[in-house]
Amino acid sequence: MLQELNSVCSPQNVLRMGQLCGRCMQLLRDFMAFVQRMSSDLVQGIKECLTLISKCFCLKQNSSKASQLYKPILQPHERVTAQEFLQHIETGFEMSPIGRDPLEALRTLAFSENPGLQQSAALYYLHMSQHMNISLPVEHLEPFYALLRSADLEVQQMSSLSLVNFLLEGNIDKELVVQMGLLEPILDLLESEDATVQCNSCACTMTLAVSESNREAIGAAQGLTPLLSLANSYDPRVQQNAVGAILNLTQSEKIQQVLCKEGALPVLALLLESPDSEVQYYSCAALSNVAANVQYHEAMLRPSNRFLLRTLISLLSSSVDKVSSQACVCLRNLATSVDIQAEMVAEDVLPKLHALLASGSEDVRRASIALLWILSEHPHNQDTLACAELLQSLGMLLLAHKTDPVIVGHTACIIKNLSLSKNRQRIIESPCVEGLLQTMLSTNTEEDSLHYVTSCLAELAKQGATLHMVQWMNEPLTKCLVRLAGQLEHTEPSFQAASIIQHMIGHEKMMLLLKRHIRDIQAYLKNFLTHREIRFQQLGISTFCRLREDPEFLLEFRESQMAKLLEQLRQQTEETQELLRAAICQEDS
Repeated sequence: MLQELNSVCSPQNVLRMGQLCGRCMQLLRDFMAFVQRMSSDLVQGIKECLTLISKCFCLKQNSSKASQLYKPILQPHERVTAQEFLQHIETGFEMSPIGRDPLEALRTLAFSENPGLQQSAALYYLHMSQHMNISLPVEHLEPFYALLRSADLEVQQMSSLSLVNFLLEGNIDKELVVQMGLLEPILDLLESEDATVQCNSCACTMTLAVSESNREAIGAAQGLTPLLSLANSYDPRVQQNAVGAILNLTQSEKIQQVLCKEGALPVLALLLESPDSEVQYYSCAALSNVAANVQYHEAMLRPSNRFLLRTLISLLSSSVDKVSSQACVCLRNLATSVDIQAEMVAEDVLPKLHALLASGSEDVRRASIALLWILSEHPHNQDTLACAELLQSLGMLLLAHKTDPVIVGHTACIIKNLSLSKNRQRIIESPCVEGLLQTMLSTNTEEDSLHYVTSCLAELAKQGATLHMVQWMNEPLTKCLVRLAGQLEHTEPSFQAASIIQHMIGHEKMMLLLKRHIRDIQAYLKNFLTHREIRFQQLGISTFCRLREDPEFLLEFRESQMAKLLEQLRQQTEETQELLRAAICQEDS
């Protein structure tokens, strides 16, 4: 068409129609140049369009269907190989299923153009993956490439399923699968029209995505878009595996960024309402991973739409423990600001968390107490949290799970946070004090939870809870406190235990209990008086002053020359004061 236009509109032909002026000739030349450019762009656009269409998977499916009409001729060497392979299966499979001979036969069959031979190879791998728990050598991965690329649907189904089995059993190195180039055909199968192939390829991708390097490879190979599409599949198996793959991919911060750009957040949020609890769990866990990164909170919690927050809070009431537990985790990751926490409280999150404390699942109890701890850190929530019902539950939780370091540590932190509010008297009158004291007998000195417990008890003792604490004191608890005070290698529990003892001195019951441990008390007081930290020295002096009011302690202190040690400390203090005065005077002059 362009050539015809050039011949018709050439200057020679135009001149035959009549003589044109220079201006008209220039307009004609400009018009011809414009037509040429437009035609060139049109041709290029057509080429690009056809190229994109030719690469679409739908044409691959159609070509595979068309290829079924063509039955390739069975080559002589393929016929011999198939016979030998069949003989091997019948006689020697159990002896050497992955030996050199079957490998050569598998290669021949897998790379054959005959679907029947490829099906034999795929079936062989499937049988191995289902009935033999053996590691697959690296050279056996090569035939998988041809089988996954096969145009035959049954070959795709069997080979992808056998690969899933090998991966799940740990019989193939996951990173080696990617290095051998199998990731590309696996991701291509995500766009299959067959649900079984989709399911298997999603499962392969999910299993491969447990490795950081594999996650990056999947992202670089554009594997996220088809996974997000399959997350909306009507087939529950496909949907489960697709969302499971997305969950594993969200463990990478780089992939999180790509997923958010691809529109994954609204997809995952809507999947929280799925009737399938597995899909709910996977999507909730994926959102928890994303929520661990604060930069995505604005996108997840837009002021105009609090759908995600409300849905997560509703999932706290799920009958499936892992779903309610994961909802707690996601809410905890999102609860980074006072405003978000206020919205959670306004959506009645507290009654649901209160109910979860009594759950029979350890994960649920731990997740719910961790979220309560986050909420208790902000003063705005403390009065609401310090209700009698919740404090009762916290105390009972400590008594029932005093050997669980997560429960004990978080509960102690919550009680300490709430004790700073005006409702501290409710805490003193609740089972919390008894629960905290009892956990000391069951908590290992090495655990951080012991530090939180002793710190909380020391704070309560300062605020006037000593009378209530003394009611629960007995010989084992007194021995435990004295022992902790003497373990200076554990600095904080040692100091807090000694502080608790110091506040309870003066109560008759407590003095009777302490007199059974006079020598141990003297030992830790001597260490305190010579400690390099001034707070230990001051606590040692105040404890000594209160104890020596008792005749028995006074007599014991005299015999142990405690007064001499105090005199040495006094002299050191005076020398320090003189040096300070000299330094100050020098500075003033």
